[in-house]
Amino acid sequence: MSVVPAEVLPGSALPVDETASPAAAELGPRARLWPALGAVYRAQLSRARVARIPLLFVATFQSIGIMILMRGVVDGGAEAQAVVAGSAVLVVAFVALNLLAQYFGQLRASGGLDHYATLPVPPAAVVLGAAGAYASFTVPGTVVTAVFGCVLFGLPMAHLWVLVAVIPLAGAALAGLGAALGLLAPRPELATLLGQLGMSAALLLGVLPADRMPEVVRLARDLLPSTYGVEAFARTFGERPDWAFVLGDLAVCGVVGVVSLAVATWAYRRAAVR
Repeated sequence: MSVVPAEVLPGSALPVDETASPAAAELGPRARLWPALGAVYRAQLSRARVARIPLLFVATFQSIGIMILMRGVVDGGAEAQAVVAGSAVLVVAFVALNLLAQYFGQLRASGGLDHYATLPVPPAAVVLGAAGAYASFTVPGTVVTAVFGCVLFGLPMAHLWVLVAVIPLAGAALAGLGAALGLLAPRPELATLLGQLGMSAALLLGVLPADRMPEVVRLARDLLPSTYGVEAFARTFGERPDWAFVLGDLAVCGVVGVVSLAVATWAYRRAAVR
């Protein structure tokens, strides 16, 4: 009669080596923020390229149509500067605020957040990557709107380069707000509604000249993140722009962008664990 070791029997469990290091069973390290951010950005950009381009045309034509309507009311001066600047930033609001709120609302309702939660990707990379991809789609429409507005109202185009700072800063502020609205809304329909209301606020408070607004509405206008991008852009149309005020408005817009993206990241963590 031969004796067979238990280790070679079929279905037998291997002995546990208590001296083995527990680090051998640990998962791999999480991806670093910047490489993960780049990967999410490229994935979102390629995914939304076909679906969002028609909506970008809608946002651009909407802003151009508003300027054409306002041309019969506003002749020039500071009011024309406000209309052109507000219409240009409205393109950013339509994509970065409205569409991003809808995207994250649908992503949460369909369980898409579970997919990202299983990946070794930091929550900040998901939010920033999606926000950056959506904000990137606003660049052509914003530039076209600004150039058309300058031609329509006879404004100088010497300082249109300031859009290089206005678009990402206003886009970050509005994209963070849109992502937070979409992630905090309990239903996708409510996220869509909140995104539409935010874009309507950017339209009414950003395009219309502030001098014609009641004091209460002006206070509400100061609370809107896109207001500071509009003000910074509008100031550059003057003969001698006060660059200190321009930089101040851009700085405020940047701070609001950091805060809104931080809130969106917190909202993502909150929604992903539910």
